[in-house]
Amino acid sequence: MIMDPRWRRLVRDPARIALAALGDVPAQVVLADDRTLRLLNLRHQPHGPVGANRTTNVLTFDATREIVLASGTVAREARTAGRSTAHHLAHLVVHGALHLEGHLHDRPGEARRMEMEEARRLARIRVPNPWKPRSVRA
Repeated sequence: MIMDPRWRRLVRDPARIALAALGDVPAQVVLADDRTLRLLNLRHQPHGPVGANRTTNVLTFDATREIVLASGTVAREARTAGRSTAHHLAHLVVHGALHLEGHLHDRPGEARRMEMEEARRLARIRVPNPWKPRSVRA
């Protein structure tokens, strides 16, 4: 579901990308704005790792099976990392889907296993591995 129309300017066919990244995980992807994510974060994670009154790139809700993403934050992170917003969107949907399947990344071993699974799923939809350093051109 596209709640923030800016997604259509940031990414060509964002719904298609989100559905491809979701794969066969039963969930709904909500493409929202930063304000919505900030409010959801404040309401649902007041003492969470991200902090109460700030936005985050993605939130995953087990009870409703929703993955909610923030347009501005996702676009800004993609620019900073030198990646396309479409690829970053796909990565974060895969990340949220893995959380819905019970994957965590609180400890180093868990984080590494989750990163490897993200890379495998992204490769299936032809998205470059976000954990692999990009080569620098001379």
